[in-house]
Formats: sequence, C-alpha cells, structure tokens
Amino acid sequence: MADSDALRTRWLNALRGARGNTPGTSTPDPVQYAENLLARWSEPQRRYHTLDHLTAVLDHVDVLEKYADDPDLVRLAAWFHDAVYLPDRSENEERSARLAERALPEAGLSPAATAEVARLVRLTVTHDPSADDHNGQVLCDADLAILAAPPGTYTAYTAAVREEYSFVPSEAFREGRAAILRQLLDLPRLFRTPYGAAEWEAPARHNIGAELEQLLDTPK
Repeated sequence: MADSDALRTRWLNALRGARGNTPGTSTPDPVQYAENLLARWSEPQRRYHTLDHLTAVLDHVDVLEKYADDPDLVRLAAWFHDAVYLPDRSENEERSARLAERALPEAGLSPAATAEVARLVRLTVTHDPSADDHNGQVLCDADLAILAAPPGTYTAYTAAVREEYSFVPSEAFREGRAAILRQLLDLPRLFRTPYGAAEWEAPARHNIGAELEQLLDTPK
C-alpha cells in the first residue's frame, strides 16, 4: 500500500533538487502539485498504473540513480510519466508530458529542466533511449523493472493490467498482449543500465516467456 505522506516528501525533495540554486520569483506552494498528482494517480480506472506503481518506479530510480546525469529530473519524470492515464486512449504519454510542461515552470523549474522532464515522459512511449541518454535509460529501466519481479508479483501485475483493459474482449486482449510480449522478447536488450542488464534482464525474459506461453495455451 502506497504511503501518501512519504510520496509527498519524495516529491518535495525531487522538486527542490531539480530547482537547484536557480534564482527566481516566488512560486506557489509545491505541495499543491503533489496533491494534484496524487489525486491523478489514485483515479478509479487505474488498476496497475496506481500509486503503488509510482512508488515502485521511484524506488527503482533510487537504485539506478548513479547512472543518471540528473536523477531528480528523472524522479520528476517518474511522477509525470503516467499522470494522465486512460486505458482506452493512446495519447496518455503526450498528455502527461504537456501536463509537466504546464506545471513545472509554475513550480519553479527552469525551461531547460522542464523540457528534459517532458522529453523523458515522452520517451516512455517507446522505452528506447539512445546509448548516451543516461537519464532516459534510468527512467525506462525503472518503469520496466516490474517485468523482472518475482513470479507472484509478476502474476499480480498481469492481472492488474487485464483489469485495466477489462473493456477489451478476451481474444482481442490475448492477441494484443501476446504481440507486445513478442516485441519485448525480440529486443536485443530490455534494460540499458549496467545494473538493469545484470540484475533484471534474465528474470524479465523468463517472466515474459512464461506469460506468453500461458496466453498461447489459454483456450479461446
């Protein structure tokens, strides 16, 4: 169960770290932005993309922070990366990035830092950072780390994803999910940071392969 008070503190720490010593005019109370984001992540249509997922991504960013050029910007991108989420819409990442572009300058972030957060949010469409994109590698690895979870946690994750897409008929969901899993298995690397490659690559591929096999064996 996510700890909202702890998340508020993490938001404030990330925002203050990302602001650095940049001078500027007075800004609104940063807590109001945390409250808005917490409310978004608590919306009733969410089953996997919840406060628990946000907490997990932030935890994984903490594990990987030494690989990032600007870990606090990565943390802010984690807060915004699924801030707008409707399972039946395809532009969630773009709308989340635009939300960051509106909110972060008000909260005191510089234009360059805001642009970097928005870029990172948009990167979660493909999870395909370039070789020199250290911030992108950390965010994408943190977001995909669920794929390497222990079997029970992974099963709970797949069940939650299915709940989010409960409006999709079973056969269509199986076909779509299987296509996504095949695409993942075809990638030369799921994880780009040294830690992710060493610790998460093998269990993630095992989990994905097992889920794909189960989907293919499920009676139509």
